[in-house]
Amino acid sequence: MQFPSILAPQRPSHRAYRRNSAPALVFSAVLALAALFSQQPAAAQGNTNTNDDVLVQMKQAFQRGDKARLTALLPQARGHALEPWAAYWELKARLQEAAPNEVQDFFARYPGTYQEDRLRNDWLLLTGQRRDWDNFSAAVAGFRMNDDAQVRCYAVLADTLRTGTATQAQADQVRRDWLGQKEADDGCLNAADRLIAARLLSPNDAWKKARLAMEVSRPQAARGAVNIAAPDALPLFEELNASAAKFLTGRAFVAAKSRKELVVLALVKVAVADPEQAASQLDSKWGPMLSAEERNWLWGTIGRAAALKLWPQAGTYFGNVTKNSDLSDDMLGWRVRAALRAGQWKEVAPAINAMSETTQLDPTWVYWKARALASERSDERRAQARELYQSIAGSRGFYEMLALEELGQRTVAATRPAPLTPEERAAARANPALARGLYAIAIGLRSEGTREWNYATNLHDKGGMDDRALLAAADFACQREVWDRCINTSERTKGVVDVEQRFPMPFHDTVLRKAQDIGLDPAYVYGLIRQESRFIMDARSGVGASGLMQVMPATARWTARKIGLSDFTPGQINDRETNITIGTNYLKLALDDFDGSMALAAAAYNAGPGRPRSWRNGPVVEAAIWAENVPFNETRDYVKKVLANTTNYAAIISGRPQSLKERLGRVGPRDAAEPEPNKDLP
Repeated sequence: MQFPSILAPQRPSHRAYRRNSAPALVFSAVLALAALFSQQPAAAQGNTNTNDDVLVQMKQAFQRGDKARLTALLPQARGHALEPWAAYWELKARLQEAAPNEVQDFFARYPGTYQEDRLRNDWLLLTGQRRDWDNFSAAVAGFRMNDDAQVRCYAVLADTLRTGTATQAQADQVRRDWLGQKEADDGCLNAADRLIAARLLSPNDAWKKARLAMEVSRPQAARGAVNIAAPDALPLFEELNASAAKFLTGRAFVAAKSRKELVVLALVKVAVADPEQAASQLDSKWGPMLSAEERNWLWGTIGRAAALKLWPQAGTYFGNVTKNSDLSDDMLGWRVRAALRAGQWKEVAPAINAMSETTQLDPTWVYWKARALASERSDERRAQARELYQSIAGSRGFYEMLALEELGQRTVAATRPAPLTPEERAAARANPALARGLYAIAIGLRSEGTREWNYATNLHDKGGMDDRALLAAADFACQREVWDRCINTSERTKGVVDVEQRFPMPFHDTVLRKAQDIGLDPAYVYGLIRQESRFIMDARSGVGASGLMQVMPATARWTARKIGLSDFTPGQINDRETNITIGTNYLKLALDDFDGSMALAAAAYNAGPGRPRSWRNGPVVEAAIWAENVPFNETRDYVKKVLANTTNYAAIISGRPQSLKERLGRVGPRDAAEPEPNKDLP
């Protein structure tokens, strides 16, 4: 059989995208890797092994933890393009029993690969847990990803044990990593313990960690922090963790620091479930006994919990805070959201100003701070607002587009960068990690392929690929119609925007026809598909949604009945035409149910219609304010991205400037006098 050339692909137009062809992609990837074998380590040399089924079997055995099966299959994977994965699974499965020389041999056999760095990460965690600092120190310098907080903490711990000293910079890093982790971990916990003993961190850092852990219902992580700050308080911690209400009722207050902090932890636990009860307890009993900082933290916790429930009294709770800098960035974010929802613009800028420097640079808070400044009747404030808008304005995201409109402009399709040169394209195709990533995706190992691809583009070299290399890598994925890698890789460019890569339009004729047949904006459909599935036909979510438009089986059946698709069967959900038909019709029904609001319909598509029906109750606000107050992180992000995608697609399809604000409109309670078009919308 003659393989198609990987070096001279045909670029499909938006109107002529063919369906994904896994065999063609496999063959192309094999050809690319075969050309590279002579440059690879010994394990990759020799005749090309194309027995893909062995790799699939090994992945399944790895998931089952079947060490014997992995060892038996490994010889059959030698010489395969994905041999590094086979060898990784086999050694990772028995890493607890492996000798250090086996690990070193793996590093030497697959140098520079994702699998080498992945196993190095695993080995560093294992040697850190074992306190095997000799083997840890021998491996850590070669860890290229450096994206594991626990490994970073172990590295500080190993260094302090070796030198007998630690620096404030190391302590600051451990504090950031420890406080940033939700789950309990051995590395940062022990590093923090040592640094607190050395007085480079404070016991207050441990209490803060305990508070943060309780807020996200991670009692194990809180317990570890309490054990560092006040080990004698552990029995009382167990009592409050078992029942915070009983602890608060039955314990007499003692003015010791540890007792006060335990009261704070108990009230945090109560506030997460019942902010009103926590507020009552803080007001009536505990407030006078706590420090100003402790009270502020608790009012911030209570305010955030109320804001997540969209309660109007959230602002009142936040109003009890006397010092914004005592709050976490997350609390401050919800203080801003509650103020926006209540129209309290004077509360916005002070809360944002109290956030960490990094958080303040997020376009979300840059935009809302600018809006707050612009609301003041002061030329100086408005000038400051304009500077802030200018610092983020563009077409890259939701708030960047809104900032652009505040400056009197609209979103247009970005000018494409200079075409890639043959040499740039060839370099991407000659990258073994990129080719392995596409190969893995093609044979059904999507998770492995995605990780290897991301490593090649983002982590293999410090700072990741530059813009031109990213464009070439994205082009490689685009040509193979691996749209998620095409889009995500192109999105990483900083100085240029290639709209064809970032906003591709596969299945152009089908999408436009289906959308127009039911009076739906095709840009909205594309904006939603791009966020739902990245145009992956076989995409399947953890909750069972399938296909391009990620339709749930029950939703598909309901929609099929609603539109008279009498011959629909569940097996058709992954058929492209059927999936688009069902998805577009459901989106149109949701749009009708929510009075034409694209923001509400997008939220319904992601979280089900019941939640946005509840979330819309309250004041009539700009849809941007409503979207920012969506309580679910995923849905909040989803709504903003779908609307930003939609605006970009509209600019591309129409060739004219587009307004995100016009698409957003305003959101408020539905008119009770109007009948609900689709009351049974699932």
